[in-house]
Order: sequence, then structure tokens, then C-alpha cells
Amino acid sequence: MQQVLVNINKMLKLWKLSRFLKFPIVVSQSFMKDKIIYNASKLFITYGFKSVTMDDIANHLGISKKTIYQHFENKTKLVEATTMHLFEIISHKIDCICELKKNPIEELYNIKSFVMLHLKDEKSSPQYQLKKYYPKISATLKKKQFEVMQECVTENLDRGVKNKIYRSEINIEFISRIYFNSMISIKDQDLFPLTNFSMNMLMDNFLEYHLRGICTPSGVDILTKIINKNQKK
Repeated sequence: MQQVLVNINKMLKLWKLSRFLKFPIVVSQSFMKDKIIYNASKLFITYGFKSVTMDDIANHLGISKKTIYQHFENKTKLVEATTMHLFEIISHKIDCICELKKNPIEELYNIKSFVMLHLKDEKSSPQYQLKKYYPKISATLKKKQFEVMQECVTENLDRGVKNKIYRSEINIEFISRIYFNSMISIKDQDLFPLTNFSMNMLMDNFLEYHLRGICTPSGVDILTKIINKNQKK
């Protein structure tokens, strides 16, 4: 996935250079489709799935809407493609973080930091707009997210118990599902409007809430150090 992004960035630079020099360039159909998905993803995350129009995407790319419709028959198909694109990128990075086998508490904070960086604090509440205006795509995404998160969180809990950071008597199956449901719930703007709750604040408070409920005294010590370190940044 990382190599794909590198290749796309290289091709984008070549595209811009060719336009600047007014040289013709032959662009493959697959590259154009990837280019549309890549740029549409950035716009959707920044401004929201409902707010961004096909005209906005075409103007941003410097192409006609006709070119976009050659690859995506409507906006819904483009939203679906970009949503799955973002899901794959985030899932891959989370897998990479988990493979490092760091301290389980530190691992959760590393995942949180990556997600917040990638989603730009969700100031446009893209997931909220996705659920409201594209419910079928949102439902498919939620199912995929559960599969990935369930495996990741279950492994994190198992390792935390073995390392005596999490309490041995916790019900891992129950907590992993509560964790997923809570992560989804804090992104609900009806419950937590962004005017009152930033996504970063919600994530920090939820993580502390979650961890204090399952940590042993030694785990709480680790948690406290991480919280104090983050507050100094």
C-alpha cells in the first residue's frame, strides 16, 4: 500500500511537470482512476462526503466531469471507492503498528495518533456524513472495520493480560466489542457535536476511560506516564 502511494505521488509530480512544460503525456486509464480516488479522498476527508461535489473534484484535478464519469458512473460509486481506499490504507498502517508488538497501552496510543493524523481531526465529520447520506456504504465499512478492530483489540488485550498490564479476570470478548461500539459512538455528532467536543479530546478521554477500567496497578503507572508525556507536547 505504501509503495502504491509512492508511485501515485511520483506520477502526480510527472503530471504537473508535463502540464507546466506543455508536453503531451499519455496517462493510462488505471492511473487516472487512481488519481481521481487519491484526490477525491483528500477532499472528502477535509470537507466531508456530502459537501464535496463532482464539480469540486473536477476543478481540483483540472479535468472535466466527463473524465470522472468515465471511471465512476455517479458520485455514490466514487464515494464507495474512496471509502474502501481509505479503509485499506488505515488498516494496513494499523497492522504495521500491531506487528511491532510494543507495550499494549503504547500501541493503542500509537494507533490513535496515526488515525487522528490521517483523518485530520475529522473537522468535517466525514464518517457522520457517510452514515447519514450513504448508509449502505457506511454499513459495509462498519462491518469491515469490526473485523479488523476485533482482531487487533483482542490481540492487544491478550498480550496485556499476559504482560500483567491488564487485569487477568477481564472478559476479552466482551471488552473488545464494547471498545469497537464505543469508538463508533464517539463519532456520532448527535451525541458529541464537534462544536463542543473535538475528536482528539474524545479519543483521548475514551482511551483513558477504557484503559483505567482494565489496567493493573503497573498498567495504570504506564498509562499515567503516557498521559503526562502527551500533555507536555
